[in-house]
Amino acid sequence: MKKVILSVVAIAALGLTSCKNETKKVEETKSIEVSKEIAMTNLSFGVRGNCGMCKNTIEKAANSVEGVASANWDVDKKKIDVSFDDTKTDAMTIHKAIAASGYDTEKVAGNKEAYKNLPGCCQYDHEMMMNQSGETKSEDHSNHDH
Repeated sequence: MKKVILSVVAIAALGLTSCKNETKKVEETKSIEVSKEIAMTNLSFGVRGNCGMCKNTIEKAANSVEGVASANWDVDKKKIDVSFDDTKTDAMTIHKAIAASGYDTEKVAGNKEAYKNLPGCCQYDHEMMMNQSGETKSEDHSNHDH
Protein backbone atom coordinates (compact mmCIF):
# COMPACT_ATOMS: atom_id res chain seq x y z
CA MET A 1 0.00 0.00 0.00
CA LYS A 2 2.79 2.42 0.83
CA LYS A 3 4.39 1.84 -2.60
CA VAL A 4 1.15 2.72 -4.39
CA ILE A 5 0.79 5.97 -2.45
CA LEU A 6 4.36 6.97 -3.28
CA SER A 7 3.84 6.37 -6.99
CA VAL A 8 0.69 8.50 -6.96
CA VAL A 9 2.57 11.35 -5.27
CA ALA A 10 5.38 11.08 -7.87
CA ILE A 11 2.86 11.31 -10.73
CA ALA A 12 1.21 14.33 -9.10
CA ALA A 13 4.60 16.03 -8.80
CA LEU A 14 5.32 15.35 -12.49
CA GLY A 15 1.92 16.76 -13.36
CA LEU A 16 2.77 19.99 -11.55
CA THR A 17 6.06 20.43 -13.39
CA SER A 18 4.43 19.78 -16.76
CA CYS A 19 1.79 22.42 -15.97
CA LYS A 20 4.56 24.92 -15.31
CA ASN A 21 6.23 24.04 -18.62
CA GLU A 22 2.96 24.46 -20.49
CA THR A 23 2.50 27.89 -18.93
CA LYS A 24 5.96 28.90 -20.11
CA LYS A 25 5.20 27.67 -23.64
CA VAL A 26 2.05 29.78 -23.76
CA GLU A 27 4.02 32.86 -22.67
CA GLU A 28 6.62 32.21 -25.38
CA THR A 29 3.90 31.90 -28.03
CA LYS A 30 2.40 35.22 -26.93
CA SER A 31 5.74 37.00 -27.22
CA ILE A 32 6.22 35.59 -30.75
CA GLU A 33 2.79 36.90 -31.79
CA VAL A 34 3.61 40.34 -30.40
CA SER A 35 6.91 40.47 -32.29
CA LYS A 36 5.09 39.55 -35.54
CA GLU A 37 2.79 42.52 -35.05
CA ILE A 38 5.78 44.79 -34.44
CA ALA A 39 7.41 43.50 -37.64
CA MET A 40 4.57 44.95 -39.77
CA THR A 41 5.83 48.24 -41.16
CA ASN A 42 3.59 50.93 -42.61
CA LEU A 43 5.15 53.11 -45.26
CA SER A 44 3.91 55.88 -47.56
CA PHE A 45 5.74 57.20 -50.58
CA GLY A 46 5.02 59.04 -53.81
CA VAL A 47 4.21 57.17 -57.03
CA ARG A 48 3.30 58.95 -60.28
CA GLY A 49 0.17 57.84 -62.11
CA ASN A 50 -3.12 59.10 -63.53
CA CYS A 51 -6.17 56.92 -63.13
CA GLY A 52 -7.95 53.85 -61.78
CA MET A 53 -6.10 51.59 -64.21
CA CYS A 54 -2.82 52.98 -62.84
CA LYS A 55 -4.09 52.25 -59.33
CA ASN A 56 -4.68 48.59 -60.21
CA THR A 57 -1.24 48.17 -61.82
CA ILE A 58 0.64 49.98 -59.03
CA GLU A 59 -1.15 48.09 -56.23
CA LYS A 60 -0.74 44.75 -58.05
CA ALA A 61 3.01 45.41 -58.42
CA ALA A 62 3.38 46.26 -54.71
CA ASN A 63 1.26 43.29 -53.61
CA SER A 64 3.36 40.93 -55.76
CA VAL A 65 6.30 41.49 -53.38
CA GLU A 66 6.50 38.70 -50.79
CA GLY A 67 5.78 40.11 -47.34
CA VAL A 68 3.47 42.93 -48.51
CA ALA A 69 0.20 42.71 -46.59
CA SER A 70 -1.62 45.60 -48.27
CA ALA A 71 -1.09 48.42 -50.74
CA ASN A 72 -3.36 51.38 -51.44
CA TRP A 73 -2.47 54.05 -54.02
CA ASP A 74 -4.20 57.42 -53.76
CA VAL A 75 -4.95 58.81 -57.25
CA ASP A 76 -5.22 62.43 -56.02
CA LYS A 77 -2.16 62.54 -53.76
CA LYS A 78 0.03 60.34 -56.03
CA LYS A 79 0.92 58.41 -52.88
CA ILE A 80 0.90 54.75 -51.92
CA ASP A 81 0.36 53.38 -48.42
CA VAL A 82 1.99 49.98 -48.01
CA SER A 83 1.93 47.63 -45.03
CA PHE A 84 4.62 44.94 -45.08
CA ASP A 85 6.54 42.45 -42.96
CA ASP A 86 10.04 43.91 -42.69
CA THR A 87 11.49 40.47 -41.97
CA LYS A 88 10.50 39.40 -45.51
CA THR A 89 11.07 42.51 -47.63
CA ASP A 90 12.13 46.15 -47.49
CA ALA A 91 11.02 49.48 -48.90
CA MET A 92 13.52 49.46 -51.79
CA THR A 93 12.23 46.10 -53.05
CA ILE A 94 8.71 47.56 -53.17
CA HIS A 95 9.96 50.71 -54.97
CA LYS A 96 11.71 48.51 -57.56
CA ALA A 97 8.63 46.30 -58.11
CA ILE A 98 6.46 49.38 -58.79
CA ALA A 99 9.13 50.91 -61.06
CA ALA A 100 9.35 47.62 -63.00
CA SER A 101 5.63 47.97 -63.80
CA GLY A 102 6.38 51.35 -65.45
CA TYR A 103 5.67 53.86 -62.70
CA ASP A 104 8.08 56.39 -61.16
CA THR A 105 8.43 56.27 -57.38
CA GLU A 106 10.28 58.75 -55.22
CA LYS A 107 13.42 56.62 -55.28
CA VAL A 108 13.29 54.63 -58.54
CA ALA A 109 12.43 55.77 -62.09
CA GLY A 110 9.85 53.66 -63.89
CA ASN A 111 11.00 51.08 -66.42
CA LYS A 112 10.88 52.83 -69.83
CA GLU A 113 9.77 49.75 -71.79
CA ALA A 114 7.00 48.99 -69.27
CA TYR A 115 5.94 52.67 -69.39
CA LYS A 116 5.66 52.55 -73.22
CA ASN A 117 3.38 49.52 -72.90
CA LEU A 118 1.02 51.24 -70.45
CA PRO A 119 -2.40 52.24 -71.85
CA GLY A 120 -2.51 55.84 -73.16
CA CYS A 121 -4.54 57.06 -70.19
CA CYS A 122 -1.85 55.72 -67.84
CA GLN A 123 1.10 57.45 -69.52
CA TYR A 124 1.68 60.11 -66.90
CA ASP A 125 3.76 63.30 -66.93
CA HIS A 126 7.26 62.50 -65.63
CA GLU A 127 7.41 65.95 -63.99
CA MET A 128 4.20 65.33 -62.05
CA MET A 129 4.26 66.26 -58.35
CA MET A 130 4.22 63.31 -56.00
CA ASN A 131 2.33 64.73 -53.05
CA GLN A 132 2.83 62.38 -50.14
CA SER A 133 1.98 64.67 -47.25
CA GLY A 134 -1.49 65.65 -48.39
CA GLU A 135 -0.52 69.31 -47.98
CA THR A 136 -1.73 71.88 -50.46
CA LYS A 137 1.34 71.99 -52.74
CA SER A 138 -0.44 70.54 -55.77
CA GLU A 139 -3.68 72.37 -54.87
CA ASP A 140 -1.83 75.70 -54.80
CA HIS A 141 -0.38 74.83 -58.19
CA SER A 142 -3.86 74.10 -59.61
CA ASN A 143 -5.24 77.35 -58.11
CA HIS A 144 -2.72 79.34 -60.18
CA ASP A 145 -4.03 77.65 -63.33
CA HIS A 146 -7.62 78.83 -62.76
